Amino acid sequence: MSSQSFKPRRTSTVDADPYAAPHIYYGYSHGRKHNRARTYSAHGDHLGQNIPVANGEKFHYRRISHDEVSLQPRRFLIHVEPTLKTLLSREDTDNNYQITIDDQGPKVLSLGTLASNAHNKFDVRGTYMLSNLLQELCLAQDYGRKTIVLDEARLNENPVNRLSRLITYSFWDGLTRRIDGSNIAKVGRDPKDWTADPRPRIYVPKGAPEQYEYYTRVASEHPDMRLDVQWLREDCGDDAYVRDLNAAPGLLAIAMEEYTDPITGEKDMRGLPFVVPGGRFNELYGWDSYMESLGLLINDRVDLVKAMVTHFCFSIKHYGKILNANRSYYLCRSQPPFLTDMALRVYERIKHEPGSLEFLREATLAAIKEYHTVWMAAPRLDPVTGLTRYRPGGLGVPPETEASHFEHILTPYAKKHDMTFMEFVDAYNHRRVSEPELDEYFLHDRAVRESGHDTSYRLENVAANLAVCDVNSCLYKYEIDIGRIIRAHFGDKLQIPAEFCGPGMTPGYTETSATWERRARKRRAAVDKYLWDEDAGMYFDYNTVKQERTGYESATTFWPMWSGLATPRQAAILVSRALPKFEAFGGLVSGTEKSRGRVGIDRPNRQWDYPFGWAPQQILAWVGMQRYGYDAEAQRLAYRWLYMVTKAFVDFNGVVVEKYDVTRPIDPHKVEAEYGNQGSDFKGVPREGFGWVNASYIYGLELLSAHMKRAIGALTPWDSFLKATEALGLD
Repeated sequence: MSSQSFKPRRTSTVDADPYAAPHIYYGYSHGRKHNRARTYSAHGDHLGQNIPVANGEKFHYRRISHDEVSLQPRRFLIHVEPTLKTLLSREDTDNNYQITIDDQGPKVLSLGTLASNAHNKFDVRGTYMLSNLLQELCLAQDYGRKTIVLDEARLNENPVNRLSRLITYSFWDGLTRRIDGSNIAKVGRDPKDWTADPRPRIYVPKGAPEQYEYYTRVASEHPDMRLDVQWLREDCGDDAYVRDLNAAPGLLAIAMEEYTDPITGEKDMRGLPFVVPGGRFNELYGWDSYMESLGLLINDRVDLVKAMVTHFCFSIKHYGKILNANRSYYLCRSQPPFLTDMALRVYERIKHEPGSLEFLREATLAAIKEYHTVWMAAPRLDPVTGLTRYRPGGLGVPPETEASHFEHILTPYAKKHDMTFMEFVDAYNHRRVSEPELDEYFLHDRAVRESGHDTSYRLENVAANLAVCDVNSCLYKYEIDIGRIIRAHFGDKLQIPAEFCGPGMTPGYTETSATWERRARKRRAAVDKYLWDEDAGMYFDYNTVKQERTGYESATTFWPMWSGLATPRQAAILVSRALPKFEAFGGLVSGTEKSRGRVGIDRPNRQWDYPFGWAPQQILAWVGMQRYGYDAEAQRLAYRWLYMVTKAFVDFNGVVVEKYDVTRPIDPHKVEAEYGNQGSDFKGVPREGFGWVNASYIYGLELLSAHMKRAIGALTPWDSFLKATEALGLD
């Protein structure tokens, strides 16, 4: 496999970059103005003849003998459609339009070299090179290419470099969205819309009249869209109001900007960009956005992260919280809070730009409002412990799930009341029938979804009662961050304007750092009292109803290291006693097998339990290990995770998925749990990867030495790498 430095891929005046992004490699840079054009149009090209260039001269290709060895890197002259057809018929034996180690083909295809005008054949061998060939042919088709010149370097590229390149220059763009008139007809239509007349719909808060005017104009100018523009009520978090909106579900407006149309010169509005979790999504999600931001910042996409922080500030200002996602049925539900860390990371990158301090002020004010009105207020705050729970509001059956999701739960109640299934759901949602057991069930179900860990036996049927390690670690980080921001950037006094005041808050009052530092100390004491288990050497969730720790061993036990909540002594205990319980072949499992318990037909796997691993748990553990000086452990965990992701990428046609079975060395992306595995269902070429796994890959590479990166590129498992380095006396 080849190796190359990881640099921005630009066009060259001398020769085209073999690792250029697809829009460059197969796009405009391959026109006739370039004297080494790689890709030729289907019309007017005469392959095998001299190729004209911009100055009217001929570029002469010399045929060489089969035995002649060229000093130039090998390039292939390929007819796209027949080669693609041959490749798939020979190699894609399971007919899924991918070439993987599961296929039983000969794993070899001969391609003609450019230097011999395709007469001299060279074998392309192995799953990785053939799957890369399939991907490149599909990309060439995207750009309408019938015949291409393809660099061999693009087929045998070091997989670490290839995946890094794809994430940086293709995947992020594939996951980037805007919401405005240019696409509202598509993104405003909800695939989960269960109503009789699905149509694009957007709800606009009263505090954004300019958006209401804008979308009303779009609807008027394009009646064929059937765009429904609605005002949102000011008390948009009311449970009954949100329930009634389910009769007409829609998008919730998020931040927009004014811009000048470069063609007409007229001013208009457009949506600020954001990054979605996976290719099928069109909404702005909560903690997914934070995790994605960690990779985006490394890839110098500060613009995207800054825009997402602006969206979150807009959401807190108008909807009272950072939403699970910006759909009407999520108005009562948030997700794990990471705003302060996200805003600080952006500020560090833009602090020399005009307006940067105002950006930090806005984000801090939004976080303060969210802290007081969402996380430290009823029903989420437990007044006895002083700790916070995931406990969102809402009435009735959560509507955003598949139609059959709760059928097994609800059918017995429908029979009990002698109603059809739909009659019972309507009666239950509107409180014409009372079923306290169902109320309790859906209270916990909504809490699981707010936690982001949907689903897990750790939280099932108990989530809303748990003071959990994860959210309290996040809030400790809020308290520390806000205190430092107020002291370092605002002269230790931050005045709170009316738009960032919640109920009971007086406009114009002042926050100081000392107050936030006291809150942090108080939370640490409460976490130590209720969540820390000295005998077990780890943090557990605390059941506020039963008044006892749950004992469920979850990877969230490392979140206090990420936030700085753990003491150095507690961190040392976590590393020595807890870490061995979670470390597996491909990184950290979400929970231990012991805690998950037996699984079977009547008790299926839950996707946030053993044996599955998720990018957020890996990233937060890495950061926590580094914070307390456990760099070797952070590197080892990152190596394991990146090796597993890379191996699946190489063996399975470039796949990058939502989650992995970290105990499975061969095909970790094949996850047997509810909701499947986003990112694995594609034809020919992956377009987006998955947001937080993309970020974990980019972030994880920053932790590794050059030697480690080379070893992963050579597909060396951690144990083999460790044995080799120890034999060589290397650290």
